[in-house]
Amino acid sequence: MARLAAARSAHRVRAAAILVFTCAACCTQAAAQVYPDKLARYIVPGSPGSGADVLARIVAGGLGQLSGQQVVVENRTGAGGNIGAEIAARAPADGYTLFQITLTHALNVSLYKKLNYELLRDFAPVTQIATSPSMVVVHPSLPVKSIAELVKLAKARPGAINYASAGTGTPTFLAAELFKGQTGIDMVHVPYKGGGEAMTSMISGETSVYFPSVGIVMPLVKDGRLRALAVTTSRRLVFQPQLPTVAESGYPGFQSGNWYGLLVPAKTPKEMIARARDGVVAALNDVNVKKRLDEIAYIPVGDRPEEFAVFLKAEIVELGKLVRRFDLSAD
Repeated sequence: MARLAAARSAHRVRAAAILVFTCAACCTQAAAQVYPDKLARYIVPGSPGSGADVLARIVAGGLGQLSGQQVVVENRTGAGGNIGAEIAARAPADGYTLFQITLTHALNVSLYKKLNYELLRDFAPVTQIATSPSMVVVHPSLPVKSIAELVKLAKARPGAINYASAGTGTPTFLAAELFKGQTGIDMVHVPYKGGGEAMTSMISGETSVYFPSVGIVMPLVKDGRLRALAVTTSRRLVFQPQLPTVAESGYPGFQSGNWYGLLVPAKTPKEMIARARDGVVAALNDVNVKKRLDEIAYIPVGDRPEEFAVFLKAEIVELGKLVRRFDLSAD
């Protein structure tokens, strides 16, 4: 777990540097041949209001603003992101269908015994868009104000506390299962079709514990509708320094979060992949896009297709180890 966390941290630092040093060249190239030059689809396997959906609309909006073309976001939820993947895999390989993936899809390779697509065979990488930290939040009705109190209560009432997820295999599911495994507690999993539904369940009190992206949940924490216990990063967040990490709350090495990337159907021409990547990087460097990403605590990346390919293969291997270690399954 510590090795996985260190690798991700190093990748984020490297990716940030990549974004800075390549933006000028990419923006110049994008200006010469703007992407897209016609209507494009942007398939996101997340529900409206979820972290994935919010990011997709920011990026698609940036692409549309820079190109003058419409980039239509399509929410294709269900089956832990696999329904969206199946639809995207069958789309025309012309460079005008973008498919946004998350850590979920790398995890699903090991989590599901059978999938109707193969991630590495049926898709070609474009770029990693961004990463985001996560937070442990509880409904205010749960009488806990720290990770220690949550663990104590859960151990006193095994199986009595439930946790929400955006679906089996999603980062919210993985974080909760890793937390259960490391703390030795028993919580009941309540999966939803997406992050929007999961968040609604938390607000209503239908579920009690959730591990969402920081930027998406912070407004609810500030309003008092949810209570934050800790962040899942290796260090405290600069803009929320009062919140401890799970690691410093008694569980060294614990770290979880999410990343988001773009794929296209496998037979998409390389020149179209390059154009799509340059367009996305140009959008990520747009002042308004940067501001919106910063507001929801998303860290832009924008690496090259071959670099994202290496990262994706490594994630599949490492997440597969976690699936076997904690005996996770979606079947």
